[in-house]
Amino acid sequence: MSRIFSGVQPTGNLHLGNYLGAIRNWVALQDQYEGNLFCVVDLHAITVWQDPAALRANTREVAAAMLAAGIDPKRNIIFNQSQVSAHAELAWVFNCVARMGWLNRMTQFKEKAGKNRENASVGLFAYPNLMAADILAYRATHVPVGDDQKQHLELARDIAIKFNNDFGTDFFPVVEPLIFGTATRVMSLKDGTSKMSKSDPSDNSRITMTDDADTIAKKIRRAKTDPEALPETKDGLKGRPEAENLYGIYAALSDRTVDDVVTEFAGGQFSAFKQSLADLAIETLAPMQNEMRRLMNEPDHVDAILADGAVRAAAIARPVIEDVHDIVGFLRPKHGMRGSS
Repeated sequence: MSRIFSGVQPTGNLHLGNYLGAIRNWVALQDQYEGNLFCVVDLHAITVWQDPAALRANTREVAAAMLAAGIDPKRNIIFNQSQVSAHAELAWVFNCVARMGWLNRMTQFKEKAGKNRENASVGLFAYPNLMAADILAYRATHVPVGDDQKQHLELARDIAIKFNNDFGTDFFPVVEPLIFGTATRVMSLKDGTSKMSKSDPSDNSRITMTDDADTIAKKIRRAKTDPEALPETKDGLKGRPEAENLYGIYAALSDRTVDDVVTEFAGGQFSAFKQSLADLAIETLAPMQNEMRRLMNEPDHVDAILADGAVRAAAIARPVIEDVHDIVGFLRPKHGMRGSS
């Protein structure tokens, strides 16, 4: 049986890149796969220090965004990672399967740790092992990923293969990526060579899912461009990262190809294109933003959905973890003899 798993971190300032690169695609997957698991990965979030109150609020915000975007909590499982202990439990097993050399090659750790590598948390270094556990605790077969996560997914595949080889089994599936086309990687509005990020010090670099219409329009008007006229063909975007990024955003928001957008605005001025993009972004995002705000004012309702999702997720993961215990050789009480814990 095919099963989808995907997650997003609750680190605040949920932005357009999160929506176009992940959440919107999850909505589309509902019609292709049943019983998908969509996770707010709060264990991943604490690989760098988080304010506890902010972490709780951000977890609800991400869950509200999923619901507002159209992910049905009855057809899918929406939960936060820390409520299902299988993630952390399997991650430890994978810490003992993965090799240091594999983790040392992870480019995201190098980017996030920067020059302070020795001061980075062990959790940040071992992050990909937890990501593998997120997926394989449910024996998921497919994972929607952006370009920046492909290396981590390759590691998850390597861990599954090594576990199977080490223990002479074919227990874990070798997961396949689902990589979507337009706007899989939305770039900064201030620098078309850098990914749109929550951590960018400039709020003008991103459109957040809580921005009002005036703020969205202002940020798009101020987005970095170049002095050239808009291209006549898609090839004319080469070497123009800011223009290419804005065209990609327009195409994604309008469910069209970049070629179609280039044809529509060929030879025009950036000012007119930006106004059209701002109008499109406001029109597309407004219904979801309004629903997000409503849900954020009903935290008990959001919490109940996450709790229900956690129970359903744990019911899938627990038999997997018990089988892993048996495969690895952990001694467990026989059925009917387990303690209440």
